[in-house]
Amino acid sequence: MTTAPTMAPPQPERRPELSPDQQGNAERALVAVFTGVPFLALFAAVPLLWGRFLGWTDVALMAVFYVLSAGGITVGYHRYFTHGSFKANRGLKIFMALAGSLAVEGPVITWVADHRRHHKHSDQEFDPHSPWRFGDDWKALAKGLLWAHYGWLFDANRTSKQRFAKDLLKDRDITRIHLAFPGLVAVSFLLPAVLGGLITMSWLGFFTALFWAGFVRITLVHHVTWAINSICHTFGKEHFEVRDKSRNVWWLAIPSLGESWHNLHHSDPTCARHGVLKGQVDISARIIWAFEKAGWARDVRWPKDDRLAAKRTKQAA
Repeated sequence: MTTAPTMAPPQPERRPELSPDQQGNAERALVAVFTGVPFLALFAAVPLLWGRFLGWTDVALMAVFYVLSAGGITVGYHRYFTHGSFKANRGLKIFMALAGSLAVEGPVITWVADHRRHHKHSDQEFDPHSPWRFGDDWKALAKGLLWAHYGWLFDANRTSKQRFAKDLLKDRDITRIHLAFPGLVAVSFLLPAVLGGLITMSWLGFFTALFWAGFVRITLVHHVTWAINSICHTFGKEHFEVRDKSRNVWWLAIPSLGESWHNLHHSDPTCARHGVLKGQVDISARIIWAFEKAGWARDVRWPKDDRLAAKRTKQAA
């Protein structure tokens, strides 16, 4: 008598949204280094403010590189590459990809693929960084906030770039910048340091600029960006109809360059301006406006009154 061969249990089918390659321990370690080490600089920043380890050169360089790298994310990575809120000439396209890379938030194609996946599944099961991932009671939400803000960066699952960013994979300029990301990380730290040293003609100026315009600036950009994922999907006001938990958070508007008017963005993702109501400052939209006036950007998708009125919530109308 022969026995029938045992069947292996069926393996769950991998979703096409996810890449077949998963993030390994080495990559997780790099993420920890390049997000954790700059954060440690904040603990040293407070006592150093009272010494002579901060000068006006450091303040100026930190401000310039903050706007450059944060704007590279908000205007470039987000509104242009991810959502196509406007069209750009080749020089501006390359500049925005380079500037966004200086924020050290990942290569441009990876960032765009993750964010497009976020919009497809916003606050649902396959959203890569929803704070509602674990439930809606206070313990689950506390855990979810940590996940949305930082924990998701260590998820083994990768978003499929072929599925979510095929257009960018076909762009030779962008693929080259994507592959050059490790070198651009070095530039993000060393360029302000070199400028600080040259301006002050001292090694002290080099190291103070490296600290303030490098480490401190990068960690500020990181946590403001991640706050959009966590805070702006949990707290704030809903002025426009959405199918998720995206909200407007006014006190993040300036440091996020307008990204915290997140409710309108999820209501109308391709709109070039997120702060559309009275008093909602949107620095990124003003940057796009300047690009348009200079002739570098065209076909900008500015908000239209009738479209906004149709999306207003009944409570806000």
